[in-house]
Amino acid sequence: MLDLNRNILRMATVAALAYPIAATAEPVKLKFSFFSSDRSELYQTSIRPFVDAINDSGKGIVEIQMYFSGSISPVQAEQPQLVADGIADLAFIAPGQSPDRFSDTNVMELPGLFNDTHEASRIYTDLVAVGKLAGYQDYVTIGAFVSESESIHSRRPIGSIEDLKGLTIRTNNSIQASVLTRLGAAPSVLPINRMSAAMNDRKIDAATIPPSMVFEFGIGRVATHHYMLRLGGAPTAVIMNRKSFDALPAQAKAIIRKYSGVWLAERSASGFDALNRHIREELEFKTHRVVTNPSKEDAEKAQRVFQSVVEDWAGLSEHNRNLLSAVRQALAKLRAPD
Repeated sequence: MLDLNRNILRMATVAALAYPIAATAEPVKLKFSFFSSDRSELYQTSIRPFVDAINDSGKGIVEIQMYFSGSISPVQAEQPQLVADGIADLAFIAPGQSPDRFSDTNVMELPGLFNDTHEASRIYTDLVAVGKLAGYQDYVTIGAFVSESESIHSRRPIGSIEDLKGLTIRTNNSIQASVLTRLGAAPSVLPINRMSAAMNDRKIDAATIPPSMVFEFGIGRVATHHYMLRLGGAPTAVIMNRKSFDALPAQAKAIIRKYSGVWLAERSASGFDALNRHIREELEFKTHRVVTNPSKEDAEKAQRVFQSVVEDWAGLSEHNRNLLSAVRQALAKLRAPD
C-alpha cells in the first residue's frame, strides 16, 4: 500500500509540474510575406481580417508574424516560390505575375464575365477549393480574391476608345494585355508596385487598376484622367505552405480553416466595394481630375472585343473550354434565385 501511495504522489507531482509548462507553451509562429506596407489597402482589406482573427482566436496556439514592405522579398513574382521553399509560411500573391505556375487563373481574368467583385471572388474561391485551377494544389489557399473591374488611369486625356491608340498602358496579366492590344493600345505587363515609377519615368502613359488602387501605389499623383472602361478584375490570393499547415496542431488548423475561404473572400469584397465607391466619388469631386464613362457606342465596341478575347482563349484547348464552362455553370448557380 505504501508503494502504491508513493506512485500516486509521484504521478500527481509530475502532472502538477507539467501543467504550467503546457499553459505557458509558445504558440506556433508563422511568417507572412507581404510586398507592401501595413498601411496599404490590400493589407487592411484582404489580409488584416484574417491575421487579426487568427491572432485573436489562436492565442497561445498559433500566431502570424507579418513581414511588411518586401522585407523577405519585394518581388511579386517571387512570392509563390518563397512559400513553396518554406522561406515564408504564407504570402500574398498576384497569380498574373506567375502565369506558368498558375496557368488556369486567367479564366478569372477574362473580361465581361462577372458583375462585381463578390461574384468573381466567390467563383474563384470555389474553383480553388475543388481543385479546378492548376498550381494551387501545391499550397493551402487561405483566400482567393478578384478585384473590382479595372479601368484606365492616364497622364493624357482619354475621351474614347479611339484615344487609346498608341498609348503604352500598364497591365497585370496577359489576358488584359490582349484586350488592350485589340483596342489599339500598347500593353506593358508590370507588377502593381512598379507602375508608379514607370509612369514617373514616362515608360508608360497609363495604368489599368480598379478605382480603389488609384491612390494606393502613387499612380494618382500623376494620372489625372480616368477612363472608366470595365476591363475585368485582377485575381490575388493568400497561400500557405502545405507542410507548414500539415505540421500544425489540430486546433490551429481548425482556426485557420474557420477564417479562410468564403469567410475571408466576402470580407475582402465588401471592404473593396465600399472603398471603390468612396474613391470613385473622390475622383469625380476633384476639379483637376477628368472622369469619363465610355459612350454607348464605345461600350458596345469594347464588349465585342471582350467576347473575341473570351472566344479565342476558349478555342486554345478543350481544357480552357471546360474551365470556362465550369465558371459559367457556377455563375448561373450563384445568380439563381433562392
